[in-house]
Amino acid sequence: MIKKQIENREDVFLLVSSFYQKIKRDEVIGDFFTKTIPENEWDDHIEKLTDFWETNLFFVRKFKGNPVKAHKDVDANFNHSIQQEHFGRWLQLWFTTVDAYFTGEKATQAKERARNIASMLFFKIYENKLK
Repeated sequence: MIKKQIENREDVFLLVSSFYQKIKRDEVIGDFFTKTIPENEWDDHIEKLTDFWETNLFFVRKFKGNPVKAHKDVDANFNHSIQQEHFGRWLQLWFTTVDAYFTGEKATQAKERARNIASMLFFKIYENKLK
């Protein structure tokens, strides 16, 4: 497959939808997603996450939501069992998906921003566990 630059929403959608297909099948973190998001809501979820990544990569104001609250709620629903290794697995799957399809500056930014987001969300969840 010829890799290309991430240039537009269609590219972001390909990245996000391909990534979450891997997530849903993953033995380590898949249950966090498949047991939280009903099957009939996945299309809407993919669109929302495409908005999120389009906002992060192209600075368009599309995303509306609170990722910190959403992740804290998921952690609470799973008896506060989300750990650093789960975020590591999420990053590993994100990086391999980015690298499978894309190259260039935006691909690098997608990986760097994912690393920063994962770290921030993990620390916010961990901070919540200390309360």
